[in-house]
Amino acid sequence: MVYLAQTDTTVGFLSFCDKKLAKVKGRDPKQKTLKVVDSFNTLKEKVRVPNRYKKRLRRSKKTTYIYPNGLSFRVVDPNSDHHSFVKKFGTLFSTSANRTKKDFEEDFAVKNSDIVLYTKDGFNQNRSSTIYKINNKKIIRLR
Repeated sequence: MVYLAQTDTTVGFLSFCDKKLAKVKGRDPKQKTLKVVDSFNTLKEKVRVPNRYKKRLRRSKKTTYIYPNGLSFRVVDPNSDHHSFVKKFGTLFSTSANRTKKDFEEDFAVKNSDIVLYTKDGFNQNRSSTIYKINNKKIIRLR
């Protein structure tokens, strides 16, 4: 299933299968897709966070981190409307709801999703999350 939803950052496709998301967006299936998680406890099950960055991660909002093992995760803010949806699944692959390198088109997004989650405010193409790559020694801002 591919879900279309207003995420905590922008309009996004969500799924259990990253290959489906790559096909919908028309991008290389080998390209890694970030995962959104509902809590830091769920995150701890997936990756080991270097000790020097734990406080920073807990305090960050709308930020994606690529971990030393190559996986990328964003913890959804528990105060956002999107959190209640993600909490039902724990972990989902997430990507913006547009063609690769293109702007958001609602017709394209609705047509290519199995389930559309409408909100009272509709869909808003907001700024994407900030992305940092971390390892045990340094942190690099990618976006």
